[in-house]
Amino acid sequence: MLRRKQLQATDAPARGNAVANDPKRTHVAIVGGGNLGSELAKALERDMRVSLIERADAFTHAPAMIRALVDPALLDRALIPYDQLLSIGKFIKGEAAVIDGDGVTLSDGTRIDADYVVLATGSGNLPPFKSTTGDINGLRSANADWHRALDSANSVAIIGAGAVGTELAGEIASAMPDKRVTLIAGDHALFPAFPQKLGKSLVRKLREMGVEVVLGERGTELPDGSTPGGGTVTLTSGRRIEADLIVPAVGARVNAGLADQLPDVRRSPDGRIAVDRWMRPSSLPNVFAAGDVADNGDFMTIVAVSRQAPWLAKLLKAAAAGQKIETQKPYLPWGKAPILLPLGPKRGSSFLMVATLGDWITSVMKGRDLFLSKYQKTFGRDA
Repeated sequence: MLRRKQLQATDAPARGNAVANDPKRTHVAIVGGGNLGSELAKALERDMRVSLIERADAFTHAPAMIRALVDPALLDRALIPYDQLLSIGKFIKGEAAVIDGDGVTLSDGTRIDADYVVLATGSGNLPPFKSTTGDINGLRSANADWHRALDSANSVAIIGAGAVGTELAGEIASAMPDKRVTLIAGDHALFPAFPQKLGKSLVRKLREMGVEVVLGERGTELPDGSTPGGGTVTLTSGRRIEADLIVPAVGARVNAGLADQLPDVRRSPDGRIAVDRWMRPSSLPNVFAAGDVADNGDFMTIVAVSRQAPWLAKLLKAAAAGQKIETQKPYLPWGKAPILLPLGPKRGSSFLMVATLGDWITSVMKGRDLFLSKYQKTFGRDA
């Protein structure tokens, strides 16, 4: 009886290992364990052999890292270990050095042969929002340094009014209303690619929260952002702004360098990789690029790329079943991409398909929880 119970207890993992190691199954190597790479690996692991390659040992949930600058207690939920993400697929901690039509080579020389390769290396911001090297302990240390600097500052200047800069201004104003916050935007409106109502509502709410919003100005001399510090920000108009803490938030930078090794790759002006209608960045038919690195018409936000992983999972399953990729339905980007922009837990504005919506819907959809519960569940941490 004891022997039978032991077999039953190990039966499910044995089946999982059989799938993960079956050489007859189609093997997909996914480079990058960000939002798209992690969700794609999880979606494919029961149908294909999956290797998820990531240099960090924990997932960085970017939206929560903005609020974590104000509330470091969020770090334990925002930095999520990969060890429980996959139940069948394989997580490989390592730095991809080369990708080609036959697989991936790591920086230590390890070779991972694969039938399909997906480049999902995403984009990066400077610490304390993301690590530029995959060093999670270093990211925690940077968060502590920046939080101490923020806590002691009376005035904060945020350079750049994209999603990170705008949300950070709202988070500080919400949690630390005694701080004098200045948000400096290079454009003459916030989020000019969206309907004017969105940008105007955000400016109005930020000003109601005590934030000075400066539009149509850029900083001529910026700190590198490697360490927290204050000083003087000189704007293009000549105006000088003194601040105890200067936060450069000038936008995400795509991590697309690996793609340059592929044949016939083209880069867009913003550095993203041009892809065909099936998200292929080169003349290699079995190599794909998705998420922030891919210039496929979607914005570089979690919500904007949310349809890519399900679409790519369906495509790869069909290809593994012997169907030609070119006979599958091409990917169509959002016609009007949604965006959710909380200004702290209770306020914010959003654009969803056809309408600009306000505090309540923004709070319910993102502001209260920042998708943390969803990602805790995805990574097997919901218990």
